[in-house]
Amino acid sequence: MKLCCVSVDVDGVDHYHAIHGLPPAAASSAGLCHGLAISRLIQWARDMNIPLTWFVIGRDTNKAEFVRLLKPAIEAGHELANHTLDHRYDLVRLDPEAQRTQVVAAQDRLEGAFAVRAVGFRAPGYTVSDTLLDIVSQSGCVYDSSVFPCAPYYAAKALVLLLQKAVGRTSMSILDTPRVLLAPTQPYRVGQPYTRKGNGLLEIPVQVSPFGRFPFIGTALASLGPQLTGVLTKTLTHLPLVNLELHAIDFLTSADGLALLSRHQPDLRVAVSRKVAAFSTAVDVLRDAGYTFVTLLSAARGLTT
Repeated sequence: MKLCCVSVDVDGVDHYHAIHGLPPAAASSAGLCHGLAISRLIQWARDMNIPLTWFVIGRDTNKAEFVRLLKPAIEAGHELANHTLDHRYDLVRLDPEAQRTQVVAAQDRLEGAFAVRAVGFRAPGYTVSDTLLDIVSQSGCVYDSSVFPCAPYYAAKALVLLLQKAVGRTSMSILDTPRVLLAPTQPYRVGQPYTRKGNGLLEIPVQVSPFGRFPFIGTALASLGPQLTGVLTKTLTHLPLVNLELHAIDFLTSADGLALLSRHQPDLRVAVSRKVAAFSTAVDVLRDAGYTFVTLLSAARGLTT
């Protein structure tokens, strides 16, 4: 059986301001990723008849309206997963105990809010280390889905960070070790280092295309549009598992109150209808190719049996 997992990183607008070295988001826009975007995502998943895996930041459980919106989806079969306590981009640079707190305290917060223990993990900015993955495994997680072996993404991120530094803006984002580019592109047990196969935690990498390792994530599909998304998706249809990663902000646009951020983030200048059409095209192509849509946890359990 061929499987597809669609996941959503619920990063707030403030995190994107931090990435671009911008002042804090205005109060009127700060909650958009936890309100309007969530509503649109839940409706899209319902329309497409697919479950989503939600990577939620622990501290965001203090947003009562966000929890109220998301909890029925979790109860209906979507998956709740761990995106750390505070979404520290420099997580791997913290001491081990601080890393452990970011992982375990997030699990506790999420369980308290949603009455379910999160056993999947994704690191902020896709950046992990051997130490962090050991902590994730010790916390009781069944899988990690952070490794992103994508040379085009890595090069673009490096260039953006360099340009931001040149104009005097300090990004909170960090660049991963280049050895991540050598990691497997399909699920594997991590070894030492984590970019090699071994007997450790199950890793379900963020999806790249077989040729050129082009990123198969929401930001890229939004830029490609429906037609080219269909072409890219067809290059994946021989794989046993496809792992499409979206972000909550993918379901927002500059017209939603993100005009300032859209100057620095081109995908916000794409109409929501066009972005949703691209994501729907990817789902349709994969479904027509015989894929069954499941949560990451469901896929992980199948891979471990």
